[in-house]
Amino acid sequence: MEGRRQSNHYERFRLKNSEQRFILILGDILAGVIALFLALFIWAEFDLLDFTAAFFRDRVDTWFYFLPLMWVVLLIDTYDLGKAGKFKSTLKGVIIALVVAAAAYLIVYFLVPPMSLPRVGVATFIIFTSILTLVWRLIFIRMFKAASQQRRVLIIGAGNAGTELIKEIEKTDPKPFNLIGLIDDDPLKLNTHVLGVPVLGNHTMMEPITEQMGVSDFILAITHELNPGMLHTILDAQEAGVEITTMQDAYEAITGRVPIDLLQPDWVVRAFLDRKPNSGFYRLFKRLMDLFLAIIGLVGLLIVFPFIALGLIIEGNVPIIFKQERLGRGGVPYTIYKFPTMRKHSDDENFALVTAKKDPRITKFGRLLRKTHFDELPQIINVLRGEMSFVGPRPERDELVQIFQKDVPFYRTRLLVKPGITGWAQIHQGYAETVEETSIKLQYDLYYISHASIWMDITILLRTFGSVLGLKGR
Repeated sequence: MEGRRQSNHYERFRLKNSEQRFILILGDILAGVIALFLALFIWAEFDLLDFTAAFFRDRVDTWFYFLPLMWVVLLIDTYDLGKAGKFKSTLKGVIIALVVAAAAYLIVYFLVPPMSLPRVGVATFIIFTSILTLVWRLIFIRMFKAASQQRRVLIIGAGNAGTELIKEIEKTDPKPFNLIGLIDDDPLKLNTHVLGVPVLGNHTMMEPITEQMGVSDFILAITHELNPGMLHTILDAQEAGVEITTMQDAYEAITGRVPIDLLQPDWVVRAFLDRKPNSGFYRLFKRLMDLFLAIIGLVGLLIVFPFIALGLIIEGNVPIIFKQERLGRGGVPYTIYKFPTMRKHSDDENFALVTAKKDPRITKFGRLLRKTHFDELPQIINVLRGEMSFVGPRPERDELVQIFQKDVPFYRTRLLVKPGITGWAQIHQGYAETVEETSIKLQYDLYYISHASIWMDITILLRTFGSVLGLKGR
């Protein structure tokens, strides 16, 4: 692989997911800044003012300069690269952001004193930033597809791990990379196909295949020990500039989940040794953020409580606060508080443990509460008491935990952290009815637990806010 040591065309254009996301956000901010400048210019022209330092000093309030950052916050749900790579999803995200921005503008317009809001400046900013963002996103989509094609990947291993990874790649649109084929030392697999992907050869053929097909990345999908020949070939390729990724890392990057069916029994110990959520700073920040948001949420709860209570009383769904025992961190039971959304049954405890998609027990008003997630508001009390966090795995009943831990590997691992009002699994999947759906949801929970960070928590909260505005609850 001497030639690849001298010049690696693909390495120069290879962008990681985090780098692509950074470029995407940077472009949105730039679009917002340009829109801000245009809005200020048109505002000055409309009011027949000189576009000078005096205009910026005397007429423009400080908050106006933060509009580009506010716009990025409204676009938070579009920073998933799967959505960002498709124009239809991008257009939907920009339209939602535009509608929310316009609605917020109208609310503020009618609340503040007359003539105190720079109507022309705000309106033109919203228009220009929407147009410029769409233009930038079209450019990004072309860049994204080009970057994906530059990554030419070989999967090392055509067994269960390689097959599962191919399944997830096939579900993904647009494709995260250009999958060339597989390598496996099993002679029975040579010249066969796995879900339409060819097995090109064994480790002795990797070097010429890499050279001839311009391979830039290897994904290791071998669960057993590598034989010495395979190991040496992979190390040689890495020295020559080929990027080496494990199947688990690739799976997590594509899906945002942990492949629990392919993990070793000691994975929990290895995954959570010295992990980020154990840091004192993260725990302190998380608790302070919980308290801050809970105080704000408590004010909101007091405002909407009379209206929700009235709706529940009219529908005959009393008592107004529903209490149920759930398992918290470490499996410690606590009482959760919610607004009731279901009709009462005399055998309620045995009627159904899991809420179905069109559950007949859900009342009309209860369905509205679920759509807006307002039924979760009383859990703010649980957050203040330290039993829950705003972000974490969904709290479950002990009966469900006992059932699922028998069929779903690592299920009790979700009890390593405090349960949350919202979480990584909730924004990606929502409710789970079957063991299979519960398994997928657990994969999201474990991804969060092993990758939790301040930025991830903030992202989840912002995306939850978008879910509430879009009435995506169930």
